[in-house]
Amino acid sequence: MRAKDWSTHPLGPPETWTQSIKTAVSLCLNSRFPILLWLGPELRIVYNNAYIPFLGETKHPAMLGAPGREAWSEIWPAIGPMHDEVRAGRATWVEDLQFFFARRLPLEEVYVTFSYSPILAEDARTLEGVFCVCTETTERVLGERRLSTLRDLGLRVSEQRTVDAACRKAVEVLDANPLDIPFAAIYLLDEDGATARRTAGARLSDDPSTFPTVFPLSEHAAHQPWPLAAVARTQKAVEVRNLPSRGGIFTAPLWPDLVQTALILPLEMQSQSALAGFFIVGISPRRVLDADYRSFLDLVAGHIAGGVADARAFESERRRAEALADIDRAKTIFFSNVSHEFRTPLTLMISPLEELLAKPEGELPEDGRVLVTMAHRNSLRLLKLVNMLLDFSRIEAGRAQAAYEPTDLSRFTAELASNFGSLCERAGLRFDIACPPLPQPVYVDRDMWEKIVLNLLSNAIKYTFEGGITVRMAATTDGVALRVSDTGIGIPTADLPQIFKRFHRIEGQKGRSFEGSGIGLALVQELVHLHCGIITAESKVGRGTTFTVGLPFGTGLPAGGAGRGSTLPVPHLRASGRLRRGGAAMAAQR
Repeated sequence: MRAKDWSTHPLGPPETWTQSIKTAVSLCLNSRFPILLWLGPELRIVYNNAYIPFLGETKHPAMLGAPGREAWSEIWPAIGPMHDEVRAGRATWVEDLQFFFARRLPLEEVYVTFSYSPILAEDARTLEGVFCVCTETTERVLGERRLSTLRDLGLRVSEQRTVDAACRKAVEVLDANPLDIPFAAIYLLDEDGATARRTAGARLSDDPSTFPTVFPLSEHAAHQPWPLAAVARTQKAVEVRNLPSRGGIFTAPLWPDLVQTALILPLEMQSQSALAGFFIVGISPRRVLDADYRSFLDLVAGHIAGGVADARAFESERRRAEALADIDRAKTIFFSNVSHEFRTPLTLMISPLEELLAKPEGELPEDGRVLVTMAHRNSLRLLKLVNMLLDFSRIEAGRAQAAYEPTDLSRFTAELASNFGSLCERAGLRFDIACPPLPQPVYVDRDMWEKIVLNLLSNAIKYTFEGGITVRMAATTDGVALRVSDTGIGIPTADLPQIFKRFHRIEGQKGRSFEGSGIGLALVQELVHLHCGIITAESKVGRGTTFTVGLPFGTGLPAGGAGRGSTLPVPHLRASGRLRRGGAAMAAQR
């Protein structure tokens, strides 16, 4: 202001300016906030040091005192009507208004918040100028816009379960931000790293040579539109300039400008040192590729790489689960087949042993009878194990056939339990059965229920050396509960949550016999679940164990029953909420 020769200027020397203008200029020059004055009928501009960044090096200081229409010709169509408002005596203001300044670029995208206030003469009527307080909000607007893109990338890409879907979703998000992403393409490396395959793209050229579907990474390959090989070698971003001269004609989505620059970023796997692919992105022709812009694109590439890594991990886990399922199916088929194969020779062994034991005394030597008896007993144990494996494999394969029928469950359970009376008596154990009549029948598969009761009682006798065993059945609010209690050695607290897992056995546990496969309780649980019931266990070491089986009352179950992994139709059951959630839901989880 001091160095400028104002003597020949249309505004005249400062000493001739009116008091209102002098006051406004004093406020402007002594403020550290950006202020612009539009003075005189030609709206010539005067500004302070804080306003200089708005003009840039190309306009400052040449535009000091120049007509506003000349100084801001590129934005005059937008701000001209605002001056008309002020001439009419009305102050005005705008927030985060988009402009395109001829500053660092011919048309640079800029956002400004400013106000226009009239500078009135001493008569308070004559307009002598316009007082403009302004602030550039470009960084904040761009930051919010880019943060929204990154947030959407993080949310939507991470939800995808395949690599192709993750890339397509990423491009959909980027397509919604044409101001920062004029075009984008994602290339992923194949397994050997020799070629890259275009997985997704937004606003790409129709020319297939610009973005080929498959891109060889050889440094010496002819007609390479993009230096992907250099990025693969260095794993650093490469800037590609002068796209139109290279044959890449890309028009900005919202403006007629041609995109001049693109950036190729490596998609790096964070958990590995390997490269997943490349992210090719156009740079807005109305924004300078500064540090903030680069940082934003780096974060975009990071989100895409993270989404690809997550999708690959999910696909790998899915393949692993499928492989395990195949192994599980093969195991089930093997157990089913081998069980059938075992049953035939066992039956052929047991039949002649029973014939020998049926011979009258004297026809078989005493020591021979002892040996035959031992062989027969162990054959029966082995047959029991084989049958249990067969039952378990049928349930696992979903081929368990059940025939549910209304049953006087209290009476049926008492009959099953009474078979253990003589065994308990010989073992010196007290055996109590308390199964009063129930208010209504319970729909069960009788064979399955027999296996449930016999397994629970066999376990109780095996691990009880003194005291007794109690079998109790009682009606509950919406069903029936069977409790098998003993005063045996109990189950350690650490093992209690594991006892229904297949093949789980408690180490060092003392029992009347040593046979056992660790699937008895697992089988019981599966059979209970097939009845939409639940089974729980309570135990204290040295004081005994109680198993509780809860079943719902029913009004009729499907004659075919339900296989593993299915639930019985709800209309067939009047189960309580507790039983339905505990039984059907757990069965559904399987």
